[in-house]
Amino acid sequence: MKRIKLQISNWLALQPQWVFAVFATLAALSTYSCMYAFRKPFTVGFFHGEGFLGVDLKIWIITFQVIGYTLSKFLGIKYVSELEKSNRANYIVGLLLISEIALLFFWLLPAPYNVVCMLFNGLPLGMIWGVVFSYLEGRKLTELLGAGLSVSFILASGFVKTVGEWVMISFGVSEFAMPFITGLIFILPLVVSVFLLDCLPEPTAEDEKLRTKRTAMNSAERKKFLNEFFFGIVFLVFTYIILTVFRDLRDNFSAEIWSGLGHSGNPAIFTLTEIPVAFFTLLILALITFIKSNYKAFNSILLIVSIGLFLIFVAGILYNWQWISGEVWMVLLGVGLYLGYIPFNAFLYERLISSFKYVSNIGFVMYVSDAFGYLGSTIVIFFKNFVSADVIWLDFIKDSSIIVSAIGIVAIFLAHQFFKNKYNSNFKLLNNEN
Repeated sequence: MKRIKLQISNWLALQPQWVFAVFATLAALSTYSCMYAFRKPFTVGFFHGEGFLGVDLKIWIITFQVIGYTLSKFLGIKYVSELEKSNRANYIVGLLLISEIALLFFWLLPAPYNVVCMLFNGLPLGMIWGVVFSYLEGRKLTELLGAGLSVSFILASGFVKTVGEWVMISFGVSEFAMPFITGLIFILPLVVSVFLLDCLPEPTAEDEKLRTKRTAMNSAERKKFLNEFFFGIVFLVFTYIILTVFRDLRDNFSAEIWSGLGHSGNPAIFTLTEIPVAFFTLLILALITFIKSNYKAFNSILLIVSIGLFLIFVAGILYNWQWISGEVWMVLLGVGLYLGYIPFNAFLYERLISSFKYVSNIGFVMYVSDAFGYLGSTIVIFFKNFVSADVIWLDFIKDSSIIVSAIGIVAIFLAHQFFKNKYNSNFKLLNNEN
């Protein structure tokens, strides 16, 4: 197997860039898409008639998984940033198998006690993104590769929900068995995808010259990075908290939202409505690849995030005034949300590190953002589900979108000002770009 891997790696190193880009994108996309099969299928279940302490069982399931996922992000600050390259493939497969075992016990144990299994389901999953993206960062094609990988954010969640509902309809299994069975379906594609991803050659000397060398970071190096960019990171993380909270609420309660819009019992809706979201989002973000100046690209990405937040704001107002239909609102909401959310995971920190030529890795700063983003999501879910459990999710998402987006626009402006001042004060020492 090692010999085959080496042969593929050497072959890729000799191919034109477009061949490498297609291969790397498909390998990363399929790997991360498989992760969603262990994380999201349960959300298509309503779990009617089940509950504990007066709270719906689905609320407990989502809450425990989010707690596990949030803890995973905090663990990732250390373990993903310190991960050696030789261990990455085994790390991905091992984490996902742990998640699948948790789904098995979720099926076998009686409700409501089985909800604890969802904590152990979420605990390994939060570290997958950082490991997968570590294969792609620090390359001159990173934006293009990141855009391809980010398709998983937009399409994979809807696709595995479609598969999950198909499993229940076709095999007549319960909502408790469905997540485990859906995960089983994706195990073979996962192993193949991870193997192909692990065949990617390391960044070239030209990549390191254009984008800065990427290395593992110990505790002292992580602290030094935060001290250098503290206030800018705070504003970016605050924006990311807002986007993560809103994205998770929209995603976890998509079945309830579409049901409120009159589309219950239609499994294809989860995938079909995300296709235009994927098209418009990636069409815009892919253009960043053609900006050679790292600092100009960084500012362009901040602008794209602002545009995404503004689109959420406008879509919310238009739907509240009944100027657009619920279906159009959901598509516009998705475009705006992912225009804001995806750059944090595939573009923003790549160009931040490159702009200031800071030897480090994306995994660290990304997991700082993710950890606090999901902590915010957990707090909101606790408040809405246990302080005010009777929530009409369609109305909540519709009304909160306007407030959320307005706050985010202010935060991203403050981040821009910080990095502008930082860049101008260090320009002569750190940069020679036009």
